Amino acid sequence: MRSASVAVLAALAAVLGVACGSKHVAPAPPETARTVVVLLPDSDTGATGRAFLSNSAGSTDLNGPRESSTATPSHAPTAVTTLTEAEVQRLFGDALSALPPAPVHFTLYFKFESDELTDESRALLPKILSTVKERAIPEVLVVGHTDTMGTPRANIELGLNRANTVRNQLVQVGIDPATIEVRSHGESDLLVKTPDETPEPRNRRVEISVR
Repeated sequence: MRSASVAVLAALAAVLGVACGSKHVAPAPPETARTVVVLLPDSDTGATGRAFLSNSAGSTDLNGPRESSTATPSHAPTAVTTLTEAEVQRLFGDALSALPPAPVHFTLYFKFESDELTDESRALLPKILSTVKERAIPEVLVVGHTDTMGTPRANIELGLNRANTVRNQLVQVGIDPATIEVRSHGESDLLVKTPDETPEPRNRRVEISVR
């Protein structure tokens, strides 16, 4: 997935494979097997994780953008080298182009103690619709959030009300309801950290991910 915090791309005996997350990568048993591992930044966040490449002969760490190492069953992984963007495209361009597009995120804000969108947020609905239409098989995740005014239980309900309000408006503008998943985090995932009982407009929001 493009949305993972790290993408590890391996070429194994002329066969390209794609994996996500920090990995312990071991080469295949045949003596002719050759594994090339490249660590790529996350296409969505730009963050780069870490990969650990090892076999019985040794190991190496990859922890920087486009860092690469190669190993065979009877030899330790090579010293880490950093590939250029052109080299990454030459080696893995076909695999990268086959990946689904990166998720697109939208944040909609609400008026105080309300499930009514601000005018600026309401104006984003057509853009969300056009983004969904660009996906062959779209998935839309709608997550409601609140500030710390009120009780945690009440805020879970308020966050869900806000998420459902946005879901209904997305359906009204033309998005298939079957593609939309609704959740609420209430006050548990504050965008701006505040003490309890603190009104904060930036925390009164719904986050939408279009995948």
